[in-house]
Amino acid sequence: MRKIRYAVVGAGWITQEAFMPGVSQTGNSTITAIVSGSAKNAAKLAEFYGVEHVFSYEQYDQMLASDVADAVYVALPNSMHADYAIRALRAGKHALVEKPLATTEAECEAMIAAANESGA
Repeated sequence: MRKIRYAVVGAGWITQEAFMPGVSQTGNSTITAIVSGSAKNAAKLAEFYGVEHVFSYEQYDQMLASDVADAVYVALPNSMHADYAIRALRAGKHALVEKPLATTEAECEAMIAAANESGA
C-alpha cells in the first residue's frame, strides 16, 4: 500500500503538537514537505521528523507542481485557508484544512467548487 504523502503548510503549534506527531500513527501517511515562512524553523522541524523537502510560502506553487506530495495539510491563519486550499485543489492535490474551513460562506463554496472541478 502506497502511503499518502502530505505537505504541511504552516508549521505553527497545531501542526507541531497535533498533526505531525499523529501522522506516523496512521500507518498510511507520511510527511514529505514543509511549507513555512521561517526557513530556520522549518529546517529544524524537517530534521526532527525526517522530512526531505522544505519550501517557503513563495515556493508553494512550485511545491504543488512537483511530485513531492499527494495532499496538503493547511494550518495557516484562518484568512489564508481558502487561498492555499484552492491552489492545492486546482493542482490536483487533496486538501485537509484546519477548522474553520474558511472565514466566509463564499470562500467555502469556492473551495468546494475547486474540489469538484479537480476531483481532489
